[in-house]
Amino acid sequence: MARKTSLRDFQEYLAARLSQAAMGKGAASWLGVEAGGEAWLVDLSDGGEVVQTTQLTPVPLTRPWFVGVANIRGNLYAVTDFSVFRGGQPIVQNANSRLLLIGSRYGTNAALLVSRMLGLKRPEDFTPETPDGVMPLWGQQRFADTQGKIWRKLSVRELLADQDFMNIGV
Repeated sequence: MARKTSLRDFQEYLAARLSQAAMGKGAASWLGVEAGGEAWLVDLSDGGEVVQTTQLTPVPLTRPWFVGVANIRGNLYAVTDFSVFRGGQPIVQNANSRLLLIGSRYGTNAALLVSRMLGLKRPEDFTPETPDGVMPLWGQQRFADTQGKIWRKLSVRELLADQDFMNIGV
């Protein structure tokens, strides 16, 4: 039987791991997230923090994937529905959905709305796959887990440099 962990304990553990990764300490780890049915991996050093979905303030005259601005502890974050940005269905904001705060390492307050967290992943549990060439540079890396499930690895630096991602106006 699997050991049950409270949400608070998991969040504290994840926050500690994110802090260690940001400081370059500890073993390399990835954070697994799901957005629109797709599994994604994010370097812990790039994923600043994971927070429960909060009240979003809509911004007029923006693209459909830009869902608004979130106030996280007094800092404003531009929130993108990662599924819609990828051409999928909008993410339902519920108890499972989360905001993955990205970009603080690069001087940008950006957040991705994701369907749910899939936990910490060890890179050694994945096998590199051949890029399929259909994704922009920020999502070209593909990996297969031990069950054969395909995951894409998000390059936060490349995503934040993508003109389409940064141009939210219609």
